[in-house]
Amino acid sequence: MADLITDSIEDYLKSIYDLTGNGQPASTNSLALRLGVTPASVTGMLQKLASLKHPLVNYHKHQGVKLTSKGRRAALEVIRHHRLLESWLVQTLGYSWDEVHNEAEKLEHVISEDFETRIAAATGYPERDPHGDLIPSANLIMPKDKSVSLSTLESEQEATVRRVDAQDPEFLKYLEKLGLIPGARLKTHTASLYDHVMRVHVEGRKEIAILGPAITKRIFVETL
Repeated sequence: MADLITDSIEDYLKSIYDLTGNGQPASTNSLALRLGVTPASVTGMLQKLASLKHPLVNYHKHQGVKLTSKGRRAALEVIRHHRLLESWLVQTLGYSWDEVHNEAEKLEHVISEDFETRIAAATGYPERDPHGDLIPSANLIMPKDKSVSLSTLESEQEATVRRVDAQDPEFLKYLEKLGLIPGARLKTHTASLYDHVMRVHVEGRKEIAILGPAITKRIFVETL
């Protein structure tokens, strides 16, 4: 019998994928914080996932965890579902980008592969979701992300916003108020070396936005 991948397991795999994006293993504590469970619960689940007939993770106590190739494919599958659903909810049902995350979290585990294919077609095979996150391809390959953090730009550089690293609705509403949404063009005017505060002009806006690192580190751009 094939190993059953439950909704809970998919949540673990997706979180491990996100936390290991820098190439380093994910720690038990970071997973516990991300998933809102105890470290003991995380340890138990990781031991289970590592001991399956076809292991989904490589886990060694005190050394963190990484996904196996099978675990990575399973993670990319649920990530693809989630991001396509967000795109569909915005394009078809009129949701705003600050509303879609929780809805997609509920639906990502239950849609069929046929439904996934139909959503992709209905939304025009998008490459990015409403927050600018790249969508894995149908054969579960994650495209390369060429964007860099806005915080790394110097003065007088021009760039296009590609994605924002945020799901909090109030934060997303604030970014939208500033015009800092995917596709927006901007120019940095000053970038302080001392307090990392940046003055940014967003194309089409009269006012200059004054942004601290709590914002600039979560906005990713491609320079022009």
